[in-house]
Amino acid sequence: MLLPTALNGQQPDPFLSDAELAIQFRERCEYVIDQVVKNTDPTNTARGGMFTVAANLHRGANLEWARAHIREANETPTGAMFWMHPMVLMMETGRGVLNDDDWAFIKELWRTYFPYRGDTENHWIMYYASIYLAAEMFPDAGPDQWYNGKSSAENMAEAKEYISDWIHITTSYGQGEYDSPNYIEEYTRPMALLAGWAQDPVVRQQGKMMMDYILLDYVVENIDGLYGGAHSRLYPRYLLQPSLTAGAAHGWLFFNQGEYRPNAGNTLIALSGYTPPPILYRIAHGRGDEAYVQRELKRTRWRLRHAGPDAFEIDGKSTTPVYKYSYVHPDYILGSSQGGLLQPIQQQTWSLIWREDDSSGKTNTMFGLQPYSSPLEGTMYFPSDWDTVTDLIARSKVDYDSPDKLEGGSPYEHVFQEESTLIALYDIPEGTRFPLISTLFSRDLKDRVEDQSGWIFGHGGPVYVAYRPFAPGEWKEVDWTGLLKSGAGAWFSTNFEELARGSQCFVSESLKNGYIVQVAPISEFESFDAFKKAIRELPLQYELSPTPSVRFTNLAGKELVATYGGQLSVDGKAVDHSKWKLFDGPFSRAERESETLEIHYGQERYKLDFKSLSTETTILEAE
Repeated sequence: MLLPTALNGQQPDPFLSDAELAIQFRERCEYVIDQVVKNTDPTNTARGGMFTVAANLHRGANLEWARAHIREANETPTGAMFWMHPMVLMMETGRGVLNDDDWAFIKELWRTYFPYRGDTENHWIMYYASIYLAAEMFPDAGPDQWYNGKSSAENMAEAKEYISDWIHITTSYGQGEYDSPNYIEEYTRPMALLAGWAQDPVVRQQGKMMMDYILLDYVVENIDGLYGGAHSRLYPRYLLQPSLTAGAAHGWLFFNQGEYRPNAGNTLIALSGYTPPPILYRIAHGRGDEAYVQRELKRTRWRLRHAGPDAFEIDGKSTTPVYKYSYVHPDYILGSSQGGLLQPIQQQTWSLIWREDDSSGKTNTMFGLQPYSSPLEGTMYFPSDWDTVTDLIARSKVDYDSPDKLEGGSPYEHVFQEESTLIALYDIPEGTRFPLISTLFSRDLKDRVEDQSGWIFGHGGPVYVAYRPFAPGEWKEVDWTGLLKSGAGAWFSTNFEELARGSQCFVSESLKNGYIVQVAPISEFESFDAFKKAIRELPLQYELSPTPSVRFTNLAGKELVATYGGQLSVDGKAVDHSKWKLFDGPFSRAERESETLEIHYGQERYKLDFKSLSTETTILEAE
């Protein structure tokens, strides 16, 4: 169900007072809870879920249904940490509502069901936040009352140690599973749980501050609620329609952006009582007409093998820096990382998204990749053997070993960006499993023109796009093998034929390869023809052999020089990644290893200090 952006007369306004913003946020939270309760079917005890139960317990509604559903849904528990955190949410909202028989049933579940801790960053933080809160509810429970044979005190101590360590690493070196429009809620959910219900004031403050931290990371690369830039993890259907992501749903709840969509994470957050700092709302809606550059430092997932020459160790575990660069314009976001194998399976190295009056149903995006599939990547990040790891990956991520996949990193892809210009260079060895590169041209990139100059032109929403391939290619339908359209992977490919319809990929099989993407707002040109003329006149030289390289003067008049395996030079000055900060943009600043984050808007400053576990708001005097 979609509803208008405005709720009860709410309109985006960055100049509302802190109190007014808090009231409007609470109204949206109450609306989320109301919708969950309203859509509960009390005659069907087989349908619902613990998020729905929690909302009903909070409201004191449909209590007999809730008690019956708790039992029916848990006849054979499954889901590991995805069972744990909704269960904890239900338990917290059930305080004073559930009866002794209910609590006895719940305690027995925690004694007999052994949830798997998982193997990703989001799995672990959900696991430990959940077990911490569950143990805190039963502080005197001994080892015989928990599935893992540890007492409540032992479970809480272990969980607190992990949570603190994760926060230290994230605020010192960057998040590993960074900036995912899908997985953002796998971090906001556990942090909201801690912020809302942890009885230990230290843990509660950690949850609140990390919620602030994660939301700042999102809002500075956000356009109308859509999460732009380079991403660690994305599923194919969400690559094609950014408005379907959890990030977009969060945009409506936190910042009144885009459309309301039912979302489990939003239900949890609405119930938690967490309120975002007002400065984040002002950044979301008060950026004005000026474009800006956002630089960020993240890191790869822990590398178990093949760590590479750029790797460094944190507490004996290997990781590699990820250098993110986003150009955030009022009409679009073009963002990238440096390329390489930065995340297993679902990496998006670069993307363009643009504003639409209504993004629902729109493929308002463009991106490219080299569809790499190799046991090298699998054994780099997973503790499996060379001969079986690819098959194991493809059992859950069904498109991993397919040439037409839409997501993934490659060791043979190097990407460079300067504001609204992006350069990608490739040097693919003979014998590579899928020796090709692919670039999405979506159905919402209109009036596509293949010009005699070699440029391909189009426009999406308020944006003109020029794409210059360095080698010949052909047009293929998205999912040209038919893997996802056939329904492979069940929910993984839900509605994929409809989502992919009308979009195409430009596919080139030249091993030495590359392209330029040049973006510009329509408002800067008198016409589409004027834009095309300006692009044709830009100086461009490139070579593919022996090593791909390019020299290009962009629309801003800057000369960009890039070589595969080398650095980007802008007007003769090399980009120096060694000086990259954790956050570096007009609204955020954080130094490496600082464990702090300074958030800026106008004269307002909001500082998160994780060393002292404190926040501070200051207002500078106007000059």
